Amino acid sequence: MTSTDDTVQVQSSRALVPVLVSVCTIVAVVSSVGAPLIPTVAQTYDVSFSSAQWSLTIAMLAGAVTVPVIGRLGDGPWRRPVVIGALAIVLAGCVMAALPGNFAMLIVGRAFQGIGLGLMPLAMAIARDHLSAERARSCVAALSVTAVAGIGLGYPLTGVIANYWGFHACFLVAAVASAAVLLASIVVVPSSGHLARNPLDVLGAVTLGAGLASLLLALSMGGSWGWTSVPTIACLVASVVVLALWVRHELRCEHPLVQLRLLRNRSVLTADVTGLLAGVGMFVLSSSVIRFVQTPTDTGYGLGGSAMVAGLVLVPFSLASVLANKLLPAAGRYVAQNLVMPLGAAAFVVALVLLAFGRSELWVVFVLMGVAGLGVGFTFAAMPAFIVNAVPADEAGSALGVNQVLRTVGGAVGSALSATILAAHTLPGATFPADSGYSAAALTGIVLWVATGLLALGLPLVRRRASRELVEESVESAATGSFAYDIDRGRNRAESNDAR
Repeated sequence: MTSTDDTVQVQSSRALVPVLVSVCTIVAVVSSVGAPLIPTVAQTYDVSFSSAQWSLTIAMLAGAVTVPVIGRLGDGPWRRPVVIGALAIVLAGCVMAALPGNFAMLIVGRAFQGIGLGLMPLAMAIARDHLSAERARSCVAALSVTAVAGIGLGYPLTGVIANYWGFHACFLVAAVASAAVLLASIVVVPSSGHLARNPLDVLGAVTLGAGLASLLLALSMGGSWGWTSVPTIACLVASVVVLALWVRHELRCEHPLVQLRLLRNRSVLTADVTGLLAGVGMFVLSSSVIRFVQTPTDTGYGLGGSAMVAGLVLVPFSLASVLANKLLPAAGRYVAQNLVMPLGAAAFVVALVLLAFGRSELWVVFVLMGVAGLGVGFTFAAMPAFIVNAVPADEAGSALGVNQVLRTVGGAVGSALSATILAAHTLPGATFPADSGYSAAALTGIVLWVATGLLALGLPLVRRRASRELVEESVESAATGSFAYDIDRGRNRAESNDAR
C-alpha cells in the first residue's frame, strides 16, 4: 500500500464517526417529521384525520418490516451498498413528499423515509468493526444519544419550518440534508467484504409486511367502514391468518428474519409483550397530544396551537427520555432492578391521568409530556438488562432484535389506534372529534400502561448478573434497535467472563 493510500485511509477513519452520527441524526429527524404535521396534512389534501394519520403510521410500518431486513442484509459483505441504497431511498422519499402532488405521493414518500430506521443498527455495526475498541465504544454511545436527541430536534424544526414556509418545505430541507449525508457515506463508509454472507428470509419479510398492513388497515378504517363490515372483518381475518403463517414459517426457517424461538424463554416473552404494549401506549399518547394541541379553540376545548407549538410540546418528551437513560445507573443503586420498569410505567400513567383531567392548559401538556418521557425512558432503558440476563450471550443480539421489532410494531399500532379512537368520537360531517375522544384515548393509554407495569412486575428475577459491558451495549442497542450484536464476539466475551 502506498503512502497516499495510507493517508486516505486515515482520513476516512477520522471522518467515519461524524458521518455515522450524521446518518443517525438525519434518520431520526426524518422519521419524526410527520408527527406534528397530521392536522396540516388533513387540511392540505382534504382528507380525514384518520387518513392523515397514515403519514405517521406508514413510516412506522415500513420501519417495523425493514429494521430486521436491513439488519440481516447489512450483517455481511453487502453492508456498504445497503447503507448507501437505504439512504438513497430515504432521499427519494423526501423528494416525493416535498413535491406538491397528491396524498398518495406523500404516503409513498413517507414509507420510503421509514426504511431509514434500519440504518441505526448498521451504523453501530460499522463503528464496532472499523474503529478501535475505545473509539467504537464512545461512537456507539454517541449514536445512541443521537438517535433519541435527533427526534427531539425533528419535532421543533418541523414545526418552525412548516409555520413559516409550509409543510412541503420540511421535506425539502430533509431532502437536502439526506443528499449531503448520502454523498458523505459514499466517500467514507468502508467495505465489509470480509464478513460472511447471510441469506435473507424474503418470504418472512413479505408475510410480515402483509400481516401488519392488514391489521393496521383494519384499525385505521374500522371506524369509517364499520367494525362489523365485510372489509374490516376481511382485513382482520387476513391479518390473523398471514401472521400465523409468518410465525410458522419463522419457526421452521433455518435463517429466520426474526428469532421467534427465543420467545420460549419466559423472561424474554414477558419483556417483549411489555415492549409491545408500551409501544402502543406511547404512540396513543403522542399522536393524541399532537392533534389536541392543534385543535382550534372554537371547538370549546382545543388549545389552538400551530404545528410549531405542537413540535415544541414534544421536546420535553425527548429530553426527559434522554435524561432517564442517564439517570438509570443512579436509580439502580436505590431501586431494585425489577422495580425500575414498573416505576417507569407508573410515571407514564401519571402523565395520562394529567391528559385525561388537566389538559385545558398548555403548560400542563408540557409537564405531562416531560413526565411521560421519564416514564418511557426508564421503561425502555431497563428492558434490555432483563433480556440480556435471561438468555445466553450468543443469543443476546437476536433477543434484543425481536424486542425492537415488537416495540416498532407497537408504535405503528398505537398510531393507528389513536386515530381510530378519535374517529369514533367524531360526529358525522364534523372535522374535529368531541372532547370525550381525548378522554377515551387517555383511558385506553392508562389501561395499556397499567398492563405494562403489571407485566414488568411479573418478570422473573434474573438468576445471573450480566457483565457491565454487555448491559451497556444492550441499552445502546435498544435505543437504536440494533441487530448488529456480533455472535462470535458475544460468545468470546461470555467465555472470557467465565474464565475470570
